[in-house]
Amino acid sequence: MKNKSLGAAMLHGKCPSCREGNIFPTRVFSYRKLTEVNHQCPKCDAVLTPEPDFFYGAMYISYAFSVALMVTVFTAINILVDHAPLSTYLIIIIVSNILLLPPMLRYSKILYLYGLGKLKYNPEKVKIRK
Repeated sequence: MKNKSLGAAMLHGKCPSCREGNIFPTRVFSYRKLTEVNHQCPKCDAVLTPEPDFFYGAMYISYAFSVALMVTVFTAINILVDHAPLSTYLIIIIVSNILLLPPMLRYSKILYLYGLGKLKYNPEKVKIRK
């Protein structure tokens, strides 16, 4: 079995402990069950929600994603359009935030879990369960 890299595991939303099980029960661009996280990893049974309301701290990361998106869109509009009205900025920023809400929420939770979740990578964990 080939070990999955940290970056690939984070990109695909895999468990920090085994890097094989899914953290989320739905796909990335799913507006249904937007905030739902598997309580345990389906592959290694690692606890992905160590305490109630663990992922409230991920709101700060999500906020940073949203601010970065707004600054990027604002800068792109300034470069691409001369003298754009305020409504153009507002509409494009709001629509881009709504469209990118699922991945921003998902990756903020992934970063929070990998950074503060206290789960360490153990490639043998899945082999034991099989």
